[in-house]
Amino acid sequence: MKLSRSDAEQRLESLSGWSLEGDAIKKQFTFKDFPEAIAFVNRLAPEAEKADHHPDILINYKRVTLTYSTHSEGGLTTKDFEGAATADRLASR
Repeated sequence: MKLSRSDAEQRLESLSGWSLEGDAIKKQFTFKDFPEAIAFVNRLAPEAEKADHHPDILINYKRVTLTYSTHSEGGLTTKDFEGAATADRLASR
C-alpha cells in the first residue's frame, strides 16, 4: 500500500542520509574505491532479490546511488524503507 507523504516523511526520519525526491527515496554511498562499491552492490543484490524489491542502482566509480520506489504502487511503500535500512546495514560492513 502506498504511503502518504506525511507517513513517508515520518519514516524518513529513522534513516540517515536518505532524501525524499518525489515518489522515491534516494541516497548516495561513497566507498574507498571501485571494488568496494561493487562489493556493496554484490552484498545488496541477493537481499533485494530475497525481498523481491529492487532499487535503481547508479554506480559512478566509488559512489553508489540507490533510489527506492514501488513502481507497482505508484510511490513509496514500507518495502522501500525496509530496503533502505538493509542497504545502510550492508554499507557499514
